[in-house]
Amino acid sequence: MGEKWWNGRVAAGIWTVLRIWLGVQWLQAGWGKVTGEFDATGYLQGAIAKAGGEAPVVAGWYGTFLETVALPNAEIFNILIPWGELFVGLGLIAGLLTMPALAAGAFMNLNFLLAGTISTNPVLLAAAVILMFAGHAAIRYGLDRWAVPMAKEKVTKRTLREAHA
Repeated sequence: MGEKWWNGRVAAGIWTVLRIWLGVQWLQAGWGKVTGEFDATGYLQGAIAKAGGEAPVVAGWYGTFLETVALPNAEIFNILIPWGELFVGLGLIAGLLTMPALAAGAFMNLNFLLAGTISTNPVLLAAAVILMFAGHAAIRYGLDRWAVPMAKEKVTKRTLREAHA
């Protein structure tokens, strides 16, 4: 009963609704940054400041990472964050490259949490992890339902061609 419920049509419908909701959250976050004037510098400086003091919110090692890697490369992060959020949202809404989109979204949420930003990040991270555990049921009603088997078939044919060459 548990296996059928977890992977059945009803469950796949629930996972699809959750996946699309999560995608909309990412799309909205990314769209605002891509179409607006986004600059991560202030956010990074604020997170670095949270790594000090009597009760630091940001772990020292992460503050060091932000200070020595992220802040000097803020221009790169000004591109990666908005476009990453946008593409994660589009992938989740369409159900295309769902698992990579979930992993990328979870990774971004983890980094936002490590930087001391709570907001909706725990909820979005939990939703991504749940959908990753849902596995095939999370992509049943999405473009991956067709794209994944087509990709597997192409890889199999190429592997067979190379093995016989």
